[in-house]
Amino acid sequence: MLYYRRKIIAALLEVFDGQLTAKSLQKYLFLFTRAQPVKTFDFIPYRYGCFSFQADQDLGTMAKYGYLEISEHQSGRFIKLKENGAYLEMLNKSDRQVLLDVKTEFASMSQTDLIRYTYQKYPYFAINSSIANKLLTKDELARVEKQKRMFTEPQLFSIGYEGITLETYINKLIINDVHVLCDVRKNAFSQKYGFSKSQLQKACNGVGIHYVHVPELGIESEQRRGLHTQADYDCLFENYEKTTLKNNREALSKIRALIENYGRVAVTCFEKNPNQCHRSLVAKALMQLPDVGYSFKSL
Repeated sequence: MLYYRRKIIAALLEVFDGQLTAKSLQKYLFLFTRAQPVKTFDFIPYRYGCFSFQADQDLGTMAKYGYLEISEHQSGRFIKLKENGAYLEMLNKSDRQVLLDVKTEFASMSQTDLIRYTYQKYPYFAINSSIANKLLTKDELARVEKQKRMFTEPQLFSIGYEGITLETYINKLIINDVHVLCDVRKNAFSQKYGFSKSQLQKACNGVGIHYVHVPELGIESEQRRGLHTQADYDCLFENYEKTTLKNNREALSKIRALIENYGRVAVTCFEKNPNQCHRSLVAKALMQLPDVGYSFKSL
């Protein structure tokens, strides 16, 4: 049984005669989602423009279960639908029409023209492109440059990934010009796609953000069990301040040094609510260090 978003990928391939390059598929999928009231996939500005980690992961899963064939050639990576499954008919009426509209409007474009179009129309997604300077005019490159968020003042951030996609999370970091992400989980593993250490590190590196794991400031998972009320969290955090934070001043100094060297640093963990996450206490401790020359913002 395919998730609905994977049916969209299969239907997209079906509409485009069963095969696309990986780059073209990402661009068509991006253009498709621009017409959706609620977007099935989120995207980040990556090496070749708009890119969805979730879609890329779905492609791998679909290949594993025999729906697709992924092959590497000298000219690029190709995605091929293994058999026609009438996937277009599995979509709702609105999505079916949007896919057909995407084919009508863009099928005649070469891959290069398609990439160029997305850069011209959506310049934010070209800010990390390694090929934009080959595809765009001077004026178009200037519009891309204007999309880059660059701040000179040093700042400490706090961010949780609960309830958001990897792409939304990374975009928050980009928009706030975060240079370093400090993961303060004890064990940097997550059942949520994209947030285990290797996945998150790869995503950060791909957009020019340095990833650092600081497990010394984490809380053991068994200590987090049975937390139901804010009072439970407050009790846990009171103990955390007296023990882990007090005993790991060196780790705090490490983050302080990163702020001094890189300017804009975010501490991260899981919880959406900062009052239920120890990262808020890490941030508080960093703000209470002597001679602080940076401000704080919760994302």
